[in-house]
Amino acid sequence: MQVPPILVGRGDSTLELLPAMANRHGLIAGATGTGKTITLQVLAESFSARGVPVFLADVKGDLTGISQAGQPKPKIEERLRALALEEFQFAGCPATLWDVFGTQGHPIRATVSEMGPLLLARLLALNDTQAGVLNIVFRVADEHGLLLLDLKDLRALLTYVAENASGFTARYGNISSASVGAIQRGLLMVEQQGGDKFFGEPALNLDDLMQTGQDGHGVVNILAADRLLLAPKVYATLLLWLLSELFENLPEAGDLPKPKLVFFFDEAHLLFQDAPPALLEKIEQVVRLIRSKGVGIYFVTQNSQDIPDNVLGQLGNRVQHALRAFTPKDQKDVRAAAQTFRANPKFDTESAITQLAVGEALVSLLDAKGQPTVVERALICPPRSQIGPITAEQRSQLLQNSLVAGVYESAIDRESAYEKLTQAHSSRPTAPATGGGGFLGGLFGSPAAPSATGPTLPSATSRSRGRQPDSLMETMAKSAVRTVGSTIGREIIRGVLGSIFGGRRR
Repeated sequence: MQVPPILVGRGDSTLELLPAMANRHGLIAGATGTGKTITLQVLAESFSARGVPVFLADVKGDLTGISQAGQPKPKIEERLRALALEEFQFAGCPATLWDVFGTQGHPIRATVSEMGPLLLARLLALNDTQAGVLNIVFRVADEHGLLLLDLKDLRALLTYVAENASGFTARYGNISSASVGAIQRGLLMVEQQGGDKFFGEPALNLDDLMQTGQDGHGVVNILAADRLLLAPKVYATLLLWLLSELFENLPEAGDLPKPKLVFFFDEAHLLFQDAPPALLEKIEQVVRLIRSKGVGIYFVTQNSQDIPDNVLGQLGNRVQHALRAFTPKDQKDVRAAAQTFRANPKFDTESAITQLAVGEALVSLLDAKGQPTVVERALICPPRSQIGPITAEQRSQLLQNSLVAGVYESAIDRESAYEKLTQAHSSRPTAPATGGGGFLGGLFGSPAAPSATGPTLPSATSRSRGRQPDSLMETMAKSAVRTVGSTIGREIIRGVLGSIFGGRRR
């Protein structure tokens, strides 16, 4: 079925984004106040109208208006006349509101195991030695079937490993009390920033991000990020985790007439800021490969130079709003941005970037053959939905009528590492504090010689990911599900954070 193209704007010609090329990713760049958010809103509502679900982070708190139909205003009417859009109609999009803190939307959670040691190490700002100790803790959890669901589970296992470090050292390497202390302090800082609300259950089911409304329009998932952005590492780690989960769980789709999901990453520079080379390499790999799974990623940032070259080269659809060039560094950035476009002989790209008005941009999109078109100077279309935030009453109504209303509101605290360790400790108060004994060794065997099969946990709690039964796991082959109880199975199922993102995988 032919999917109608998305009208982005008009210059000397009509500039349309082809849905079949939308999963080749994109970039929206420009200085503050030049119209990036409006461009994001136009693209998001256009994808939704074509039945494509969207995920975006609302960093300024003004994108919830996409759920409501817009109203005629002088500037919008002026833009409509300039673009000759005679059949333009205002309309809102079906929307689901999310919030890590659970105040402005449905809570969004992940288990500690899902986050994995690599992203957790970055979140806690650990050095290589401390990150190595964290990897050991995750390995101990895998080999003994201990579920790491929330932060108290991780704290309990960290304490046990530290108290029995001598018994684990021969098998895994040195475990210093200083490293464990640094991890514990990092966890305390995350808790103080509200991060403890993110870790736990019920964990987010990715199916809930890929819904369509009754009218067939894709649901726009809006993550409240104005408060979350005060902790930039938490914000970047959360979105990177979502990308990794999508990469791991979605099947290969090949070339589709339209994407399965479009993911907008606002304030994209935070993703790459202070990221180690190994993580940057894996991010590049995910961006390159997730296209084949039907996901389009659109980075939104002030300057294209915020994006590493290897990732920038993967972004085929580009909208460049104005940049200011008051200093030599600014001029260098403008020159670098101009060089990323296919030149248009009708104007000088570098000069044009500094002359663009608000709502005007340089646009280059992929043609039907996947080749970038010559850059054009264009007026961007106005949004059909409301510009600006919704009222408290409208937000409340959206939450009540949401497709996931009541699913994530109540946290679940089932038996996991904390409960098992606490129970074992109380039942063996005089156990020797060594790696080969102690309450963990007494229950699950010596860490130096773990059981070949590990503990057999109840089926509802046997997965280290800690998901509820109604997850994407149900769609996997039965043979894959049967491997969950084994150590190898747990390490594979943990996710891309333990495989594509550099963790241990056997």
